[in-house]
Amino acid sequence: MTPSQNLLVLYTGGTIGMQMTEAGLAPASGFEARLRAEQALHPERPAPAWRFQELSPPIDSANMRQSHWLAMRDAIVQAVDEQGCDAVLLLHGTDTLAYSAAALSFLLLGIRVPVVLTGSMLPAGSPGSDAWPNLFGAMAALAEGCLPGVHLYFAGQLLHGARASKLKSEAFDAFANTTRPRQGRHLDELPAALHYRQPRSTVRLAVQPLFPGVDAAQLRATLASAPQGLLLECYGSGTGPADDAELLDVLREAHARGVVLAAISQCSQGHVEFGVYAAGSALAGVGLVSGGGMTREAALGKLFGLLGAGLPQAEVEQLFALDLCGELAE
Repeated sequence: MTPSQNLLVLYTGGTIGMQMTEAGLAPASGFEARLRAEQALHPERPAPAWRFQELSPPIDSANMRQSHWLAMRDAIVQAVDEQGCDAVLLLHGTDTLAYSAAALSFLLLGIRVPVVLTGSMLPAGSPGSDAWPNLFGAMAALAEGCLPGVHLYFAGQLLHGARASKLKSEAFDAFANTTRPRQGRHLDELPAALHYRQPRSTVRLAVQPLFPGVDAAQLRATLASAPQGLLLECYGSGTGPADDAELLDVLREAHARGVVLAAISQCSQGHVEFGVYAAGSALAGVGLVSGGGMTREAALGKLFGLLGAGLPQAEVEQLFALDLCGELAE
């Protein structure tokens, strides 16, 4: 936990830097000057020496894509490995902040510096905004020293990047770490293909929540987009309509085609344990792999990181069930 002395502030857009337009709040460039002016007004705030980089164009995080995650990863790797930065502060919109924190957690496995994501619920400069408290709070944490890896800072809390979720749409304390059970065996050694220096590619993923009445035709429609991975949001401890033979056949056939089938619990404090109920065992029997107590954000980020590394189906399934960065175990 070495205090940062050479920080990259990486601005991607989001509410924190938005300006009002005729259509409403929209992403805007020019945030570096605003940040330096605010820092000059409050020199007592602890902050490392920093430089600024903007991903162009800045975006509303509701428009986040996998390509943006890869651009963030590339900028971070360049800053750390080529420019000697000892920490990164990434400014991001709140709508998909937890998704990006999770994705970067798996894109930056093995990195030896802290990467902290933050944003705000109100734009910088708005009356009562949380923008400067969040930004300078994150800087203060980095000036004191943070563990290597990906974190999310919000409302005075430093959260785990692969366990955080947005729980509120308006309150300043919008984010929290999940309290889901985390039971998973740690990975003994990081495969070379997953090291943060290894490039990744975009992948096609799909999410299918289970609900009373979901049928094989709907599942076929989801799979018609030819995803490489399907995240199934199951009931309780990993159950689903096990009496629907046609639905199970659709899953079995998809798995045989090479689709990675992953399962998480719909319960906010739940986790998948297939063997508790016969209905769960039936899903495991057609090829689903348990995501334990992972959040949707973590499970999608993990699938993206593993499949984007070009790993084969069997290896992805094996690694998905292991703890890679604290998403499944303390």
